[in-house]
Amino acid sequence: MIRKGKAHWTGTGRDGTGDLTTQSGVLDHSPYGFKTRFEDAPGTNPEELIAAAHAGCFTMALAFQLQRAGFTPTSLDTEAAVSLDSVDGGFKISKSALTLTASVPGLDKAKFDELAKEAELNCPVSKLLNAEITLTATLV
Repeated sequence: MIRKGKAHWTGTGRDGTGDLTTQSGVLDHSPYGFKTRFEDAPGTNPEELIAAAHAGCFTMALAFQLQRAGFTPTSLDTEAAVSLDSVDGGFKISKSALTLTASVPGLDKAKFDELAKEAELNCPVSKLLNAEITLTATLV
């Protein structure tokens, strides 16, 4: 399976602008640039997209872990907070902090923690990231 995304850019790094388009069309010439990345201008940025991808990947991996263990979640809500840090004159995505709140009938905390950790370690986006990954998981 191959998924594609495209970027278009004009101008310099600081003053230029670009847009992102995905194969599915979910992003269709979505604006991005210096101001969407380092300030709060409308549009998206690579770190936000990585955060959404990591949250989505982890949550789906956990849903499969739960299914294999015989549990059906009522809800799984995950936020990923991706850190972009200045390192050696450049930038590095240094961390992705996952925060999960889950409602899973009949599941005890120990099994929940085990399955959540397994999903954190084995979702494809976690495996891709060369960054520290943390998980705070709450079973309600």
